[in-house]
Amino acid sequence: MTAKKILVLHTGGTISMHESENGGVETGVENPLTGAKLTLPDVDLTVENIFNLPSEHIGPAHMLALQQRILAAGTDFDGVVITHGTDTLEETSFFLDSTLAVDFPIVMTGAMRSSNELGSDGLYNYHSALRVAADEASRNRGVLVVMNDEIHAARFVTKTHTTNVATFGSPISGTMGLLTKRQIIFFYDLPKRHALPIANVKQNIPVLKAYAGMDGQLLELLAAANIDGIIIEALGAGNLSKEAANGVLYLLSRDIPVVIVSRSFNGVAEPVYDYLGGGVQLEKAGAIFATSINGQKARLKLLIGLDNQLDEATLKTYLHQF
Repeated sequence: MTAKKILVLHTGGTISMHESENGGVETGVENPLTGAKLTLPDVDLTVENIFNLPSEHIGPAHMLALQQRILAAGTDFDGVVITHGTDTLEETSFFLDSTLAVDFPIVMTGAMRSSNELGSDGLYNYHSALRVAADEASRNRGVLVVMNDEIHAARFVTKTHTTNVATFGSPISGTMGLLTKRQIIFFYDLPKRHALPIANVKQNIPVLKAYAGMDGQLLELLAAANIDGIIIEALGAGNLSKEAANGVLYLLSRDIPVVIVSRSFNGVAEPVYDYLGGGVQLEKAGAIFATSINGQKARLKLLIGLDNQLDEATLKTYLHQF
């Protein structure tokens, strides 16, 4: 049997950190995973430390660098594993999933406990990710997130708990698969979609969460700040106060794309209510509903759409699709 060639890209995060004497978790010069001895028959690893950053320090420029490295790898590898901090892992995985059209597995993992903490989960998650990346059944599934014996699709995964090792979940789709001691099991396939290329990630796109009593003042201030678009995490299925709705109308009058998602943890955003601030009137005015994703992912999707210079109708379709 020919050995599977897996490219490992370490980016930092808790999985590469250690707990100091005073109990704080901090970065170090050495990544504890670099010298990890794992028993994986018929797997050859090429390991690179591409970054050593807390995930809060990772932005679209770093995501683009990862994407470019994977594209450069071409057909030289049978799979890619990326270790990453958990706070923004869902965003990096979504960015890669949305911009890479490859058939080999790309698997992201991290840890909630650093390398020398009691019950550290990093090495186990790393081993699990390598298993999934080397499995033939993982091909053509887009980017996967593997932690805590579960497999999630980048399209739907989100961090659900601040500290629990079982932090990642997929509220809309459910867990895509799981690992046992002997098996890797997938429960479903996702609908296919086209990834879009990307060359520039400099667009200025803020994310704003709606709240009771929200007015339009902040939206008008943002309109004057040379933003390229805005994501609003609206109430319920996609509704706003009438004052905030007037702010949206002002943004749209300035040809600034406004994308509506829900601030709710579960469900989809869609226009239902037909009054000032209701989703129906927001959509009629020109706001775009990103149906199935949260604010941070919608921001990346809008960034990708704008970089591809999608026209208004195509951008709407792109943001609306699952």
